[in-house]
Amino acid sequence: MGLELYLDLLSQPCRALYIFARSNNIPFEFKRVQLPKGQHKTEEFRKVNVLMKVPALRDGSFTLAESIAILLYLVQKFKTPDHWYPSDLQKRARVDEYLSWQHVNIRAKGSKLFLSKALLPLITGQPLPPEKLEFITEDLNVALKQFEEKFLQDKPFIAGTEISLADLVALVELMQPVCAGYDLFEERPKLAEWRRRVEEAVGKELFLEAHKEIMNVKNLTADQFAPELLENFKQQLLKQN
Repeated sequence: MGLELYLDLLSQPCRALYIFARSNNIPFEFKRVQLPKGQHKTEEFRKVNVLMKVPALRDGSFTLAESIAILLYLVQKFKTPDHWYPSDLQKRARVDEYLSWQHVNIRAKGSKLFLSKALLPLITGQPLPPEKLEFITEDLNVALKQFEEKFLQDKPFIAGTEISLADLVALVELMQPVCAGYDLFEERPKLAEWRRRVEEAVGKELFLEAHKEIMNVKNLTADQFAPELLENFKQQLLKQN
């Protein structure tokens, strides 16, 4: 049995893994797990990841959860080019620093905007009040300012002159609110140039392929969600907002 990656490309971490594996010619079997249909909650998937979340990896009898752990596993198993996770101590520390920071900043705040702007109206039939959406947007803007000033600065990429895991993880997260209709690159030329460099480094065609489904998120309808999952989402989103 070869390497299997269990993914749904609606998910940012899944897209990061997909792009990384494809751009590095890592052979894998794409096992699609459709989140809206609740396929991550089945007993079959539970055998792969007891946490019932994507992404997940199976390599023979070995299974692994959590996207960062999976990325680092692939880096080491397939000996990918050094720039992805540099052997230089300080460059690697820069990558680790961003990957540690992003969870409750770019990821959390970008996801909240996406869910509030794209999924909440779909599930409840009502858009979020403008003042609440403005507050969530401003919260993300604070994180974006920190990203530019602390992590990107005047460098081509987060760890220096070449793309790393940090850049790929960052960009797929930033695409989530973009696909919900908030173009955060529009008035941020430094960020827009960095995006262009990251896309070129992994291949624009591959990047667009990985984002095709999320770019059409507005075409999703409530009947495409498993009923129990829909109700769970609804309660969680209303609680957050």
